[in-house]
Amino acid sequence: MLNYVWLALILLGFASAVYLDVSDISSNKFRNNDQLDCIVEYSESFQDKNSFDTKIIISRKSFLEFYNQSVENDLIIPVRLTKTNQKNLYQAFIKVDNSFPDILKEIAAASGKEDDIIGQIKLNSAVDSARYSAKITLESVSFVFLKKVTNEAIKIAGTAVEIAIGLIGLMAMWLGVMKVAEDAGLIKIIANFIKPVTKRIFPEIPQDHPAIGSMVMNISANMLGLGNAATPFGLKAMEELDSLNPNKGTATNSMITFLAINTAGLTLIPATAIAVRAAAGSADPTIIIGTTMFAAFCATLTGLTTAKLFHLISSGGEKFLETIKKNLKKILLVIFIILSLIAVSSIGALKFLSFIFNETTFNLFKRTIEVVSVIAIPVIIVSFIGFGAYKKVKVYEQFVEGAKEGFNIAVRIIPYLVAMLVAIAIFRAGGAMNNWLVPILKIVTDPLGMPAEALPMALMRPLSGSGSLGIMAEIMKVHGPDSFIGILVSTFFGSTETTFYVLAVYFGAVNIKNTRYALPVGLIADVAGILAALFIVTLLYG
Repeated sequence: MLNYVWLALILLGFASAVYLDVSDISSNKFRNNDQLDCIVEYSESFQDKNSFDTKIIISRKSFLEFYNQSVENDLIIPVRLTKTNQKNLYQAFIKVDNSFPDILKEIAAASGKEDDIIGQIKLNSAVDSARYSAKITLESVSFVFLKKVTNEAIKIAGTAVEIAIGLIGLMAMWLGVMKVAEDAGLIKIIANFIKPVTKRIFPEIPQDHPAIGSMVMNISANMLGLGNAATPFGLKAMEELDSLNPNKGTATNSMITFLAINTAGLTLIPATAIAVRAAAGSADPTIIIGTTMFAAFCATLTGLTTAKLFHLISSGGEKFLETIKKNLKKILLVIFIILSLIAVSSIGALKFLSFIFNETTFNLFKRTIEVVSVIAIPVIIVSFIGFGAYKKVKVYEQFVEGAKEGFNIAVRIIPYLVAMLVAIAIFRAGGAMNNWLVPILKIVTDPLGMPAEALPMALMRPLSGSGSLGIMAEIMKVHGPDSFIGILVSTFFGSTETTFYVLAVYFGAVNIKNTRYALPVGLIADVAGILAALFIVTLLYG
């Protein structure tokens, strides 16, 4: 499955880039070699200078007629002019910023640098003592999207290696700590403590196996927003799960179930989204904690349920039907409870909960979680190492052994990470998402009440963490962090995960090539999280 998706991302991105570039060239979108009327501020003192700073003025009417794009006011653009060998002809250097129209920002980006445009200005006749009428010809632009594809693919390949290298230290530290805890028997104690839950979620795994403890540590770290600890624990869990794998290179049911929980993004404190909201000037950055917990819980429940259904289907039709018949009453009861909760919520259950969990109680809960998040990492390190010392484990030697394993895992995931991130970069840079996927999906999302502005965020979140973070920040800048859309995209970010990245890293760590149905399960969980976020945010703030 992942093979086909990876190939589709690359082909769609490339095809979209070619199509959009051909369209731009055929329509002469950038008006290559055409002259745009403008006014240049020019005084006699400039005549003896080879280079000088001034301003050009482009009227709204001229800009609209030239580029077929409207602007609110006449454009007043700072420019540096340099004399050429021809009389009254100057080379122009323009520094571009976010206040410029989109078409000019595109021209700047296409030239290789993102913040400058080079052109030529021909002075005509004097308008008055300080201004001349002129015509400006901007640099020629072509194959914008194909250049973006090339640049982004090269850039993200380097970024993927940087991510993996950045993981080396974390992996070495946490797997060193885990090695000490494992030899001391602490992981086994943790596994036994939560056996009633894990034996139902992971029936294929012996309940005293080290994989249980690693998965519990990973899930706990994710819930507390400790991403730097969650990834090493998760990669260690995948290694332990692979030790039980009879068919190396193929994902097991337990691996898929574990990744379903990870891609659902279950968390108590969405720290990153809260930080972005605070930076954007939100009056209440933590307002998304409740909506995020609700949406993430729905995503996790959906991911687990979907994974279990796929397990049954893959084991054969007869077993699937037999299991459905055997548990029909339980299934109907679960469906009834879910529908009842939705119905009750829509008539005011959330107000009832807010009465029970008043502001004081909620703030106490929030503060408790924040304190736990701060002290969790040092407490885990000290307690694990301390328990190892108490059990007479050679803590230093075992820590080093675990750290060596962490280094090897971090290096091993580089090819998988490069492959996945490059495909995503090509898909994004080629314009396939914004120009093809978004218009198609709007047919479905518009009747659901999802704002069109929020759809790119929902689509980007499973693909790229940095990409979705940028979209979220931009949306909040335009609409405000405390607007309906601002709260909605914040909840999207907090209650879902970068599914493609998680699959690439976790499966890459154990050389899994046949991922079976892990990707559909993860994406279904993402969709459930997005829809649950839309439901709860609309109910509370719509």
